[in-house]
Order: sequence, then C-alpha cells, then structure tokens
Amino acid sequence: MIFNRIKKALTCENMDKKELDLLGVNDLDIQAEEIGIGGEFSKERSKEAYRIRMQKRKEIQKKRLELRKSKKGLVIVFTGNGKGKTTAALGMALRMLGHGHNVAIIQFIKGGWNPGEQKALKVFGDNLKWHSIGEGFTWETQDKERDKYFVKLAWEKSLSYITSKDFKLVILDELNIALKLGYISTEEVINGLSKKPINNHIVITGRGATKELITIADLVTEMNLIHHPFKEQGIKAQEGIEF
Repeated sequence: MIFNRIKKALTCENMDKKELDLLGVNDLDIQAEEIGIGGEFSKERSKEAYRIRMQKRKEIQKKRLELRKSKKGLVIVFTGNGKGKTTAALGMALRMLGHGHNVAIIQFIKGGWNPGEQKALKVFGDNLKWHSIGEGFTWETQDKERDKYFVKLAWEKSLSYITSKDFKLVILDELNIALKLGYISTEEVINGLSKKPINNHIVITGRGATKELITIADLVTEMNLIHHPFKEQGIKAQEGIEF
C-alpha cells in the first residue's frame, strides 16, 4: 500500500520534489512505527529474527535521516500546567552554550530572581545575557499598570535580541503569562518573531499559550500535570527543584 501511494504520487505532474520527499518521509515514519524499537517485549522468538527486524529498522531510520535535509531557526513553545517548562528551555540554553553560541534569556513577570540556573550559567560569561524584568506575580505587585510597564520593557529588551544575528537562541520565559494577562498582544509578539534571523531559535514558555502562537510555532510541547507536591502534600518550593 505504501509503495503504491509513492508510485501514484510520482505520476502527478503538479507535485514538486519537496512534496514528494515529504510524502516519502511520512511513509517511512509509518514503517518505523510499525517495526517499533524492539526491546524485551518484542514478539520474535529467536535472536536472528530479532536481529533481522532491527536491521530493517536501522535501514529505514537511515533513509528518514537522509530525506530530512533542511535546517532553519525554530519557534518553540513549552506550555501546559505541568512543571518543567522553564527547565526544558534552560536545558536548550545549556546545550547551545556548550556549542559556543550566544544565548539571551528574558524573564517576564517573575521579577528579580536569582535562580540556581543563573548562578551556574555565569561560567559562560558574555555568551549568556540574562534579564529578569518585573516585580513578581500579580498577587505580589497588585498594580496592573506597573506590571504592564515592565512587560513592555521586557518585550523591548527581547526584540533587541530577537532581531540580532549574534544570539543563536533567545528564551522568552513566561511570555505566555504576559499574553494571558493581556499585557501584550499575540499579534505584536508574532510580528516581532517574524523579524528574527532565519537560522536563530526562539523559545517561549508559560502556561496557556494562545492558539495563534501555537499555530505559528514549529515545535510545541505541553507539560501535563499528574502529581504536584505543593498541591497534594503541602510541600513548598525547594532549592534546586523550583529555583
């Protein structure tokens, strides 16, 4: 069935090479999923049968990689009610810094925190720019106009890095919260993101990402909440875990 679809596609004059490549990638993805990744629960009874299936999986994986040739800067969104959104973004920062690239981190809403990650990443010197702009959560500031003013400052600072060719990765931490609170519009954010250099990456974190932002993003991961010690056990935020 798979090969029949490819053969049929090859006869379509209105399909360009990129579309045909994409069709091939999708079919290979299906084959890879059907074969699986093996392991203890594989159905083969003999060692040889297992080896043959894994060899076929290896060949398909090689073809999948060969067809995926293009590169570009990504817009990445980490959202959802689960813990780990900022942590995932900072993991990317560490990876990028390890490759010798410049990274900028702008924290919206959170205020002048000095978290453990910021202390640890100081070893990268001028390769990392970290800005915490704001005075904390809404129940702490209790001043909408002042909150909005700091979001505006944070966005202006963000744009200076987004539009720069010198920063391979820009992290806009808790920008989704600023959007959710109405302190900045999704339209303004998307317009700003469109000005980034083609090979640079942007990561946006925070709960409640807007549908429009999710639509234009290249990679979206939603962290789902299953258990949380603060709500279920009354355990407060702890050093090295939350900050």
